[in-house]
Amino acid sequence: MSKIPLAYRMRAAAGTFLRRRMRQSQREFLAAARVGCRDSQQAVLRGLLQLNHDSQFSRDRRLSSGMSLSEFRSAVPVADYELVRPYVQRVAAGEHQALLGSANRLQMFAVTSGTTSESKLIPVTDRFLHDYRRGWQMWGIGTYSEHARLQKLNIVQISSSHRRFTTPGGTPCGNISGLVAAMQSTIVRTLYTVPSAVAEIGDAEAKRYTILRMALADPYVGMLITANPSTLLQLLDHANQHAESLIRDIRDGGLSGCELPESIRGLMRKRLRANRVRAGVLESIVQEHGGFRPRSCWPMLGVLGVWCGGSAAAYIPRLKQQFDDVPVRDHGLHASEGRMTLPLEDNSSAGILEVQTHFFEFIPVRESESTQPVVLEAHELEEGREYFILLTTSSGLYRYNIQDVVRCVGFYGTTPILEFRHKGAHISSITGEKIAESQVVESVRTACSLTGLSPQIYTLTPCWGEPPGYTLYVGRSNDKSASHRAVSAVGRDSGGSDGSGRGPLPLAAQNNAQSQFAMALDEDLCRRNVEYGEKRHTGRLQMIRVQELSPDAWKSFTSLRQSGSGGSAEQYKHPCLMPDPQFEEKFLKACGLR
Repeated sequence: MSKIPLAYRMRAAAGTFLRRRMRQSQREFLAAARVGCRDSQQAVLRGLLQLNHDSQFSRDRRLSSGMSLSEFRSAVPVADYELVRPYVQRVAAGEHQALLGSANRLQMFAVTSGTTSESKLIPVTDRFLHDYRRGWQMWGIGTYSEHARLQKLNIVQISSSHRRFTTPGGTPCGNISGLVAAMQSTIVRTLYTVPSAVAEIGDAEAKRYTILRMALADPYVGMLITANPSTLLQLLDHANQHAESLIRDIRDGGLSGCELPESIRGLMRKRLRANRVRAGVLESIVQEHGGFRPRSCWPMLGVLGVWCGGSAAAYIPRLKQQFDDVPVRDHGLHASEGRMTLPLEDNSSAGILEVQTHFFEFIPVRESESTQPVVLEAHELEEGREYFILLTTSSGLYRYNIQDVVRCVGFYGTTPILEFRHKGAHISSITGEKIAESQVVESVRTACSLTGLSPQIYTLTPCWGEPPGYTLYVGRSNDKSASHRAVSAVGRDSGGSDGSGRGPLPLAAQNNAQSQFAMALDEDLCRRNVEYGEKRHTGRLQMIRVQELSPDAWKSFTSLRQSGSGGSAEQYKHPCLMPDPQFEEKFLKACGLR
């Protein structure tokens, strides 16, 4: 299918003015990044201090727009969320000027998981929302510039509700992506295959089914956008599990495969019309390929917009395999607390620091345990070094340590280009080895390439023993290839040994390919992490074990994690490393395996 309907081509022409404005915004940003990183950042800091100058927090800290950077740093320590939590609680109760200036109007609270069991509420103000949307627009125009045909095609974007609940003061709380979707103009809404009302569906299974019902009915999808690549893989699995029902609904019209509130169903009725021709095409695809093949369902699919840095990188090889190497465009580093980077090319997680949005500071990772760490401005970073990133934002966060570790991979003029490495909390150390999640992802990837085995999902976690060590829990794949069948056999304990005299491995020693996978993983991690290698060499850590868990166990694990995080399903980030030494026991009990 190559002919794009006339209505879609006319819509693209009508959007010329909007794209021109977005390109101008991008040019201004790139010019500032090229020659004015320090000046832009100083102007941003002055503007943010002025924006919230009449808040109670600013008065308590004696903040003013005329203060120097050194005075600002003396007034506000490097902090986590607890510095502003009491002020946020007052804002949530209706006292907006506890944290926000009188001109800084509150729109909603973004809900994100915290390091404790209590969720964090992040104020989303007019200024914050403007910056957030501008960042996405620059991302979009960059993507459209490289993939011009997308201008005439539709987008499937997965977002969550911004109205999951309200505060005592009546402010909606949820996901900022839902607010942005709800605020779209009539013309912009026609670009999206899945209407914003779907974000209000609370049941995860019903939401997935509804998204698939609409997306599969649309042959003119050019881009799929969601945060985590695992979400797209999960959708594809769900589609194949419910292929018969989905095709029937598309053929007959309606939405019989799930239960929805009538208020939501009514908003989508026009998009649920019967389409026998499309149903026939999908049925032929399933018969030919044994399931929904994305490239066949959407022959003009041009881009997958997902994260591809940090732990998300573990899913990119399978994503490319399932989607026949459709280009991947990383969103850039962003969170509920703010947007941080803007990637400029496909298949890379590296992006330019968004110097016109927030004020950024950086702590070198090597300084992170110091009582008086060196704190750098953006232009002071060094290529090849890793840093914790600090945010000062229009939402009332000051010198906020988001616990993201980034690496400076170069510069665009005067502005650093950063790639996300891992969350600071995702570092495990039993004996001083300090394994980072990014190292686990890279070592698993290497082991996969060396052995041909490819676990569909995995998590490395510490395990007690004499000596202690790590277990890589893996999930079997639905793929019928020989290599995936081999991974499915992982975990059948034969009582074999790793040859070191440190006891049996819960890995089928008779299966040479599986033994090679464990050894390749362990050896590569030794190479990447000299402390881990030293601990293994001296016998203080045993060789990594590999153990398979069933799909039902992984489903229980995911549900357990999501229920405790306070975030939405779309926000959920599968951990490739869980540093809690008690995690293994708690997890296996939760899954009914102990």
